[in-house]
Amino acid sequence: MVWRLFFQATLLIAVLNLLSRFLGLGREIVIAHQFGATFVTDAYLVALTIPSLLFMVFSQALATVVVPVFTEYKARNEVAEAWRVSANVANLLLLALAAVTALGILAAPMLVRLIAPGFDVPATDLAVTLTRIMFPLLVFSGLATVFNGFLNANNIFGIPAFSGAVNNLVIIAGALTLGSLYGIQGLAYGTVLGMVAAGLVQLPSLYRTGFRFRPVLNWRHPGVRKVFHLMLPITVGIAISQLYILIDRVLASLLVEGSIAALNFGNRLIQLPVSLFVLALSTAVFPTLTTWAAEGREQEVLSTMRRALRIIVLSTVPAAVGLMVLRHPVVQLLFERGAFDERATAMTAFAVLFYSVGLVGLAANILLTRAFYAFQDTRTPVKLLVVNVVLNLVLSLALMGPLQLGGLALASSLAALVNTVLLVRFLERRLPGLWRPAEWFRFGAGVLTASGLMAVAAYAADAALAGLVSPGTAGLALRVGGAITAGVAVYTAACLLLRLEEIGFLFQVARDLGSGFLRNITRCGR
Repeated sequence: MVWRLFFQATLLIAVLNLLSRFLGLGREIVIAHQFGATFVTDAYLVALTIPSLLFMVFSQALATVVVPVFTEYKARNEVAEAWRVSANVANLLLLALAAVTALGILAAPMLVRLIAPGFDVPATDLAVTLTRIMFPLLVFSGLATVFNGFLNANNIFGIPAFSGAVNNLVIIAGALTLGSLYGIQGLAYGTVLGMVAAGLVQLPSLYRTGFRFRPVLNWRHPGVRKVFHLMLPITVGIAISQLYILIDRVLASLLVEGSIAALNFGNRLIQLPVSLFVLALSTAVFPTLTTWAAEGREQEVLSTMRRALRIIVLSTVPAAVGLMVLRHPVVQLLFERGAFDERATAMTAFAVLFYSVGLVGLAANILLTRAFYAFQDTRTPVKLLVVNVVLNLVLSLALMGPLQLGGLALASSLAALVNTVLLVRFLERRLPGLWRPAEWFRFGAGVLTASGLMAVAAYAADAALAGLVSPGTAGLALRVGGAITAGVAVYTAACLLLRLEEIGFLFQVARDLGSGFLRNITRCGR
């Protein structure tokens, strides 16, 4: 029953994330079409790095700890007090981000030189201008993300997920209008407006749940102090995790022009399967894990984590293999038009190849980290991230010489996989039985076998269709679509033949959800 509820929430979030990610992909396509993989795009991405990094550090940490603290107050039937804590947190965050924004605008030249030491003078000057334009998005993105946390704590997932679609839609509109009129600076203004819209769209639902803006700044309130006590190690952890991006941007600025843009476009493709399902599943499961952890129901947490991790492996391994096999036609289909030429396609496809290696680790780490947070253990993931950032830097320096931007992507992938291993080992101390080697090796061998058969089918279908379809976008879409369809069919059939338990479980849940949907439709018809 509980998994049916998880998947109902997951399905809702996944559908809205699908809309958001398709619009996000559309945003990248529009940017690639108008600006290509050039120093202009590199400057935009460097300028976006600073406020985005600070936004991730502050607001994502707050949004994460708000859920367990709010849930704890609700469990004691102190809902009004929970909202007082929320109002305090929102006001304190607003003041902090406004102050950081003012400092960031003043320090823009220094920040750009720090992140992109390899830029020449025109690229540096452009990045400084764009940084000053986009720094205010830190305030709006921070509030939007904390609103997201408040709503998720009340088991409202639809509107927060939809806010991402609104953000991307506004950025696309800004790129096509302001970008056409004012170039890359117009795109920068559109990016800020997109985050403003993402925050505003959540306000009606937030108001209905009970949140009210109050002019209070009581940082000594026990709930507020607990939020910031839990937030501190998460803030450090997220800051450390964001060093992956900084390392890539700094080192990529030393490589050929367009390397930063190619890594960005490649990473966007890799994030697509993670965002569509894994992030949705983790978001839906997190409030329940938090409640069970607070009630001491560790067996339920263990069972849910084991099931969720197997589902993540079942879905992300074939996605990674499929991206490896079809990387060039997929990149060509999505991006190769306008200013995005064959050289940019080759660079981006090369990044996708190496990013795919770590896809399963990247996906699993989201859920594993949230399991620690459910137990209000925010320190262990931080300690493990320190190890991985150092590893990522060492690997990046070792691999960027022979593999160029591919080396940076591979370093990120290997570091993500090492982080997965460490998270599992430390989490098993709290949840004994999470890692059962024989069971996991048996399951993993089945998934790899099915994925290998899928790779052969997708490659063969792609090769056959390449000689049949006409050149152009429509023909390329048929080629990619046909190869993906063949791969998914073979993978599903192989999983069923190998009797992988999770594929049958997913079919059962889908049937239950479908039956419930039909029953509701029938009642409405009556």
